[in-house]
Amino acid sequence: MRMLVFFDLPTESEAERREYRRFRRLLVKNGFIMMHESGYCRMVLNASVRDSVAESIKRGKPPDGIIQLLTVTAKQFAGMTYIVGQYKTDVVDSDERLVVL
Repeated sequence: MRMLVFFDLPTESEAERREYRRFRRLLVKNGFIMMHESGYCRMVLNASVRDSVAESIKRGKPPDGIIQLLTVTAKQFAGMTYIVGQYKTDVVDSDERLVVL
């Protein structure tokens, strides 16, 4: 499964920009990769991992703005249509575990 996070956070004041950067760091720390400026994605192996990640995001949410979570299957994600550009990434895109010794 893939968990997608979409957000629209205010960035007009310095405090709001600080909250935006803090939230973005939270997503990256939790394994999300940027798909678009305000759209991030990460692979989740099952519903319990999905729920754990969602709870982490809820605890770290900024006071203002909107955050949306969407979980789709790997098949649905693979069926995404690219109108302009093409899919490219340096991230390992599989369920296999990567161990570096």
